[in-house]
Amino acid sequence: MYKALNYWVFGGFSGAATPYQFIDFAVKQGLDGIELTVGDALPVDCPESECRKIAAYAAERGIGLRTLASGFYWGCSLGSPDEAERQRALAFTRDYLVLAKRLGAETILVVPGATRVAWDPSRPVVPYQTVWTQSQKSLRELIPLAESTGVNIGLENVWNRFLLSPIEWRCYLDELGSERIGIYFDVGNACIYAQPTDYVEVLGRRIKAVHLKNFVGSD
Repeated sequence: MYKALNYWVFGGFSGAATPYQFIDFAVKQGLDGIELTVGDALPVDCPESECRKIAAYAAERGIGLRTLASGFYWGCSLGSPDEAERQRALAFTRDYLVLAKRLGAETILVVPGATRVAWDPSRPVVPYQTVWTQSQKSLRELIPLAESTGVNIGLENVWNRFLLSPIEWRCYLDELGSERIGIYFDVGNACIYAQPTDYVEVLGRRIKAVHLKNFVGSD
């Protein structure tokens, strides 16, 4: 089993800790890898030379860089009905895929869209069908780059009031029809909707990566 830690657990959201410090921490903790976060640990336009340095530093210490994450999509959505916003999200994701390729990462975490961002009243409420249609449109535009870079787009199940069951996830992913797009399965996030084991049984090979965390809630 490959055990890695997300940067936010170590360095928070300020980006004050460097990737090198996080790699050193992971070595001390006996981890297999780390998940760097884009927008705080790393800029999305991190130069290729710096990416190579980070990748080499990690490899020398036996630390993998198999996944990347980002909080970008809560404020700029691939499922937005606003075309200018959708294009900004596409531009970010293209850079994100290239960054992952430079670092040698296999999968990037992406939030496909949200009908509502409950903790941010400045974000609009968007009809469910609109998010479905617009996010799939965006992802289809990204498939060629995902395929050419060899990087998976892992769509995370989050509390975005969108894609609310494993059956729905299967339908959504199969409509896209690309092996490069799957689910970045967050076990804790799934607990509010269904048994996590249901997601594993239904989605199988569509699972590109897994997040584990605590969850406290009623049965």
